[in-house]
Amino acid sequence: MNTKIFLAVTLMAVFTMGYYADNIVAFAQYMGNVGSEGQTGRFTLEEALELQRRRIELVEAYPDAGSGTPVLGADGIFGAAAITAAVFGSVAGALFLKGRQGKYAAMGRG
Repeated sequence: MNTKIFLAVTLMAVFTMGYYADNIVAFAQYMGNVGSEGQTGRFTLEEALELQRRRIELVEAYPDAGSGTPVLGADGIFGAAAITAAVFGSVAGALFLKGRQGKYAAMGRG
């Protein structure tokens, strides 16, 4: 492919993504537009504080429940990392071993 065409298409793609990226920005810290009476869209400030207070009370009532994220399980954080490392490590090992053989391997190295 011609380098100039490739660079032009890549540049157009970058500008297009930048143009549409403004529409998909998440403002998670805001719950909506602030009103004149303290509304924040979905909840008032008092309602949001009451929800947070209830969540804290539930955590204090059940301290052994945890966050709900199974950290050491196979479907948790470390389990997923171990499975991913095993899969990609075995693929990399297979490619490394296959690269040492064949007609393009350097002469005298195996």
